[in-house]
Amino acid sequence: MDTTLQTRPGYPMKLLILIVALLLSLGVLAQSTALDGFIGTYAKEHHFNGSILIEQHGDIRYAKSFGLANIPFEVPNTQHTRYKIASITKLFTSVLILQLHEQGKLDLGKPIRTYLPDYAGEAGNKVSIQQLLNHTSGLPSFDGISDQATAIRDGIPVYQMPHTSDQLLTKYSSGPLISVPGKVFNYNNADYVVLGKIIEHLYGEPYEQVLKEKILRPLKMNDSGLLHQGDIINSLADTYFYRDDRKVLSNDLPAYPENWYAAGAMYSTTNDLMKFSNALFGLKLIKQATLDLLIKPGLDDYGYGLWSYDTTLKGKKHPVVKRPGAIMGAQSQFFHVLDQDITIIILGNTGATDSDAFVAEIAKRAVD
Repeated sequence: MDTTLQTRPGYPMKLLILIVALLLSLGVLAQSTALDGFIGTYAKEHHFNGSILIEQHGDIRYAKSFGLANIPFEVPNTQHTRYKIASITKLFTSVLILQLHEQGKLDLGKPIRTYLPDYAGEAGNKVSIQQLLNHTSGLPSFDGISDQATAIRDGIPVYQMPHTSDQLLTKYSSGPLISVPGKVFNYNNADYVVLGKIIEHLYGEPYEQVLKEKILRPLKMNDSGLLHQGDIINSLADTYFYRDDRKVLSNDLPAYPENWYAAGAMYSTTNDLMKFSNALFGLKLIKQATLDLLIKPGLDDYGYGLWSYDTTLKGKKHPVVKRPGAIMGAQSQFFHVLDQDITIIILGNTGATDSDAFVAEIAKRAVD
């Protein structure tokens, strides 16, 4: 009988561990290869233009860019391309508000006028900070455009004329309530304009400066900031929306991007947003109890600046949070699977792809 293995104690166990490790590695590799193949095929078939980054437990699982940042000059998108991230901005605003809450400078249950004494609207003494965060304030939406054809024919008045943040507050975010505060979910930018002005009032600084000091600089998010019509931003992707009437991509309608303010005026990269994700869920920006408040679902499964719900992935229920964004050709997705520590960032610069469907399909294949 061969006694070679018996004369080397522990050898079979070490061999077993190596075999198991190899099998696990092969499984991860196969899963990564399948994910890469799916994303590439889907992006091609659905004409995706933009960048995608996926991480799990701090390790990059996927990073690739598709299409063009500037179509006429054929400038390719890369992982360093900066994109307009639209309403992902709301999540940053929520974090800034919750930091004030942690500092004891703001009570989420107090009404608007506690922190904005000159606020003239009906909501001043009726609407709480929490109701602004979760879009149950009852304030009317000021966008005023319900369909693409109307926007092309009549323009988008709120965004195509320059406004200061004070003007956005007084002219568009202080109107009569359309529902009882706390009773109806109504997604609108007015809520986050008010929140932006509260941040400014409590810090005594512009929203943009507070954003830099409290989040962007500490996290070294050097490729992120607030858009201004008068600024030329290096490596910023041009945006193109898909015209339903002509069935082609067209230049976005002219607008003053700063008019989206604390509700949607930011730009960033996939790498910078991953830094933000890692800091947020790694409790570098707010504490666990505060993060729990942020992601606790309310009406319409909406927390504070994002949607929070359970979804079925590979036959199992998983808790996820999602913060999409869309302004004409700018399309963005911030998606995190909480129990697997998976973050999926999708940033696009055309309206040709349904990014909600895309991120859902990626998530199905990204979980273990």
